[in-house]
Amino acid sequence: MPSTKDLPAERIILGIDPGTTIMGYGVIRCRGKSQVELVEMGALHMSKIKDHALKLKRIFDRVSALIETHAPDDLAVEAPFFGQNVQSMLKLGRAQGVALAAALAHEIPVAEYAPRRVKQAVTGSGAASKEQVAGMVQRTLKIRTEDMPKDLDATDGLAVALCHHYQLATPKMQRGAGGWKAFLADNPDRIRK
Repeated sequence: MPSTKDLPAERIILGIDPGTTIMGYGVIRCRGKSQVELVEMGALHMSKIKDHALKLKRIFDRVSALIETHAPDDLAVEAPFFGQNVQSMLKLGRAQGVALAAALAHEIPVAEYAPRRVKQAVTGSGAASKEQVAGMVQRTLKIRTEDMPKDLDATDGLAVALCHHYQLATPKMQRGAGGWKAFLADNPDRIRK
């Protein structure tokens, strides 16, 4: 992952909230560490498609079209939630895999975030409700109330993109990246004397 010094002046991030009934997505444009704007959001509805394989093809096609339209620098996807229903988890994992495959087919780097991590990054609480996430996404991206989607899956897709932006914009210590000595050398202004 690039350091904050390596971040380009502008970055497009596509966030995906995978699902086989509804897939939420959001595209944001980031300038520097703090300026973020909405590019597109929406939800792909697939409840009328009965064949699971056709749903997966539909996901692949939609993610590919979003990539071709917006040329994102990164794709961020929410990891499947580990629940009690193994069949649902398997289907959700396939949906996520197809979205990742679309990004990789277009040579777009991918990142995966746990649902609690996304909520924590956007609201400050890993236990936030979908409504709380939507409200914070609305405030962060300055979305007018009348422009808010009916599907909270769309705001969940935006939340995944925002989570990735925050991850990229936050300096962190990485094992093997030189440790404290390298961090202090790269950030002399952060040393108190």
